[in-house]
Amino acid sequence: MTKPSLPELLHAAVTAVGGTERPGQAAMAEAVAEAVDDQSHLLVQAGTGTGKSLGYLVPALAHGERVVVATATLALQRQLVERDLPRTVDALHPLLRRRPQFAMLKGRSNYLCLHRLHEGVPQDEEEGLFDQFEAAAPSSKLGQDLLRMRDWADETETGDRDDLTPGVSDRAWAQISVSSRECLGASKCAYGAECFAEQARERAKLADVVVTNHALLAIDAIEGAPVLPQHEVLIVDEAHELVSRVTGVATGELTPGQVNRAVRRAAKLVNEKAADALQTAAEGFERVMELALPGRLEEVPEDLGYALLALRDAARTVISAIGSTRDKSVQDEDAVRKQALASVESVHAVAERITQGSEYDVVWYERHDRFGASVRVAPLSVSGLLREKLFAERSVVLTSATLKLGGDFNGVGASLGLAPEGTAGDDVPQWKGLDVGSPFDYPKQGILYVARHLATPGREGSRTDMLDELSELVEAAGGRTLGLFSSMRAAKAAAEELRGRLEKPILLQGEETLGELIKNFAADPETCLFGTLSLWQGVDVPGPSCQLVVMDRIPFPRPDDPLMSARQKAVEEGGGNGFMAVAATHAALLMAQGAGRLVRATGDKGVVAVLDPRLANARYGSYLRASLPDFWYTTDRNQARRSLAAIDAAAKADGH
Repeated sequence: MTKPSLPELLHAAVTAVGGTERPGQAAMAEAVAEAVDDQSHLLVQAGTGTGKSLGYLVPALAHGERVVVATATLALQRQLVERDLPRTVDALHPLLRRRPQFAMLKGRSNYLCLHRLHEGVPQDEEEGLFDQFEAAAPSSKLGQDLLRMRDWADETETGDRDDLTPGVSDRAWAQISVSSRECLGASKCAYGAECFAEQARERAKLADVVVTNHALLAIDAIEGAPVLPQHEVLIVDEAHELVSRVTGVATGELTPGQVNRAVRRAAKLVNEKAADALQTAAEGFERVMELALPGRLEEVPEDLGYALLALRDAARTVISAIGSTRDKSVQDEDAVRKQALASVESVHAVAERITQGSEYDVVWYERHDRFGASVRVAPLSVSGLLREKLFAERSVVLTSATLKLGGDFNGVGASLGLAPEGTAGDDVPQWKGLDVGSPFDYPKQGILYVARHLATPGREGSRTDMLDELSELVEAAGGRTLGLFSSMRAAKAAAEELRGRLEKPILLQGEETLGELIKNFAADPETCLFGTLSLWQGVDVPGPSCQLVVMDRIPFPRPDDPLMSARQKAVEEGGGNGFMAVAATHAALLMAQGAGRLVRATGDKGVVAVLDPRLANARYGSYLRASLPDFWYTTDRNQARRSLAAIDAAAKADGH
């Protein structure tokens, strides 16, 4: 029997999921198949509505090697595992004459830990463990969540936090989960044989397709201990998020609270001398942190340097002491010991990293209203790490609706450690960029309106002209507005102002869970939803409920963002344009994601309004505009209002 062709397989899969075949999807599938066969790399931009998950799943399944798919959001992981993969596998089975297996794999702390559930949580202040179910008042929210989780533990097959609905707070989940550092290990644990995390790993070892998240992919690359099974093909979906997720995993933090927790956990397990030394070091660190002012530390100040050296040395002594003493009076000693060790080791690791002072790290103080001061350390760039760890052993496909910024892939490529497309060399990963477009007719479906007449937004202060403009646009659109703001303060101020001026319901991020807000926004066309960053990329509301997307200003990073400003400076010292490479790229990516919220289906129509004149007037404006969908462009405020009123009237005539 001849091997089925890729178009045949794609046709079968698209039919099975009830989709429509798109030329962009077919072009993407061909390019993915080619990259996998050549063991080369591919960056592919596939606009909303292309059907990109099938565009990579079908050629990957047809190839027959093991594939890891890493995504940034939970929603996409679920869609792949619950919808796209089961249907695609069923559709391809008769053609491939085999049934590819698939599995989901996440970090250990995403799974319920049976040891924690049955044996209790190591208690900081007392010896041994305490029963968190007994300790929490049944009437409290925490108590109710714990009881609900205990019932769920009896029926869940996966133990996966994301299968628990409704969800619970991080605080509640921490009572029944462990980090990989705190885990006793399957061979030492009484519940090792039935452990959910271990079962997920076993399933992943047998699967042809493993679906995971960017964070686990980063841990796999950075920590050197392989978490993911061996694989020949890696597909990174939502790849525009990868650099920030990898940076997050590679960032270390120390707070007085965290250090004091480590002191309490270790105190009972080591001799008095070692415990006292750690306690003294912790007090010294806390005194320094009380005076810490937020901002980057180009040089580690002397007092912080001394405090961190004392912490590092005391932590090292405690780590070796924990290993060599046993205490029969501590019940379930292994779990208590393991948790204490994990706490002290993470303090030691961060203190050592900052005192060693790598030129490739950025160190800064941060202050949080609730949690006080912290000292943080992050890599100046993760591009070298990604080039070395990601592209060396396998074929990598990176895809997203926004990878092309200012008209080419080289900006995103550089952040991933790739040389400009077409650069030759032995140790230079070879890659191709492909834009398969979008099935939408952007110039006909959308308008990009830039409010050129407004004053340039300053760093602080109220923007009354912007609020007037926003109010008029929302009024013309009949509600139907998604407001994307560069700060929570701006979103709150706009919501308060417009609630006073307009008769329309205005929802504000933070006043409800995100899922609930989006559901209510989609349900009522007159409703508006205002918020910040997570709305820029997490909202999928096709149809007449979202016909106006407003951005209050170009979302450049804050000038006092220590990591971004350090990255900008490093580019400038290398002779490049730091502002364009860092700040403008960051803004372009967010704006492209934000503008992508408008047109989600073939019938959608609307306006993206940017209330920042710099998009029309500044030198970098054309670069940012070239990163957005190809909407019809205007700076005429009357034109924008007339169009919105016409779109609103058409939606009302259709009964929306």
